Amino acid sequence: MTDLLLAYISQGQLHLQRDGGGEILESPFGRSLRDRAVQIYNRNAWKQQGRGGQSLSRALRAPGDRDPSDFRVAVTSVTRGINPGELLYTLETDEISGVFTKDAAGVEKRLFHTADFRIRHLDAHPDGSEVAVSVHYAGGMANLAVLKTDGSGLTEVTDGESVDQAPRWALGPGRRLVFQSAGIGRDSRGRYSGFGPSAVQQLDLDTGVISCLAQDANFDFLWPRIGADGTLYYIRRPNSNAPQPVNPLAAVQETVLLPFRILWVIGRLIDLFVERRTGQPLFTMKDVAEKAVKTPSSWLLMRQTPESPENVETIAESALSFDLADDGSVIYSNGFDVFRIPANGEPAAKILAGENIDLIAAL
Repeated sequence: MTDLLLAYISQGQLHLQRDGGGEILESPFGRSLRDRAVQIYNRNAWKQQGRGGQSLSRALRAPGDRDPSDFRVAVTSVTRGINPGELLYTLETDEISGVFTKDAAGVEKRLFHTADFRIRHLDAHPDGSEVAVSVHYAGGMANLAVLKTDGSGLTEVTDGESVDQAPRWALGPGRRLVFQSAGIGRDSRGRYSGFGPSAVQQLDLDTGVISCLAQDANFDFLWPRIGADGTLYYIRRPNSNAPQPVNPLAAVQETVLLPFRILWVIGRLIDLFVERRTGQPLFTMKDVAEKAVKTPSSWLLMRQTPESPENVETIAESALSFDLADDGSVIYSNGFDVFRIPANGEPAAKILAGENIDLIAAL
């Protein structure tokens, strides 16, 4: 393991990794919300007494009265903070979300929270003046916004029928953000019909001009970052809504496997039923399925030079998340392990073995 400081999110928990050791960083704010849910639940425990009480509980239960084991507290994004050794992250429950910092001493500070929308995908400006975030609404739409580092002045800077997310500040003069953007499709009656492919856009906040840096109707371009030299990085994955060529062999394989898939679903339903009644799973299929899920090899980490946008090369396969380190290296994860691609062109090397890694940040 390198001495590079990493943060990553696994199943909603925030992890810090350095010098071969790691720790889970718990949010005091999230813990206080969970403790409050436990208090409410215990105060209303009489509703759970007896069969009649269970019926009454279902009739009277408010969102805050639900079983504390169902109370979700999840860290949804993380990045380096403004000050040395500081983390900046977003956290959400089913009711609220917010932006938090944790300094080098482990002290958490809440910058902003709201119940009106969800805050995710944040990045601090290099000069420490503001934080870019994505604002997600219940209908599926998402806009970019900027927030002052004291938690005030949240201002949305994009709008329209689109999902704008994963903002990242571009180094250099001016205030420029690169981000991924997908249009929201609607039918002739105005009903939601899906998302278009995600493209990489750049927004100049000083002029309001938006320019497209990478797009393809057959692919999604995700998590864009621009290096110090202007090189653009992003993950490219096949767009599920794009027309796919017919593969006769694959069709035959799907036909043969169909009975086994049906049996797997039936077994899984039985497993869920037994687990709900007894508290213990009947089979281990859930664990096997989770272990079997890997990022497809078709998810490619791409590098695009600023001098020739058509000059695009693949630098890694099966990339789920990535970040750029200060030394010019690229850190990426396939969802299980973390690898480092040195800036000098040496081959990638594994620096961390893990599992269920959803997002990483080089600090």
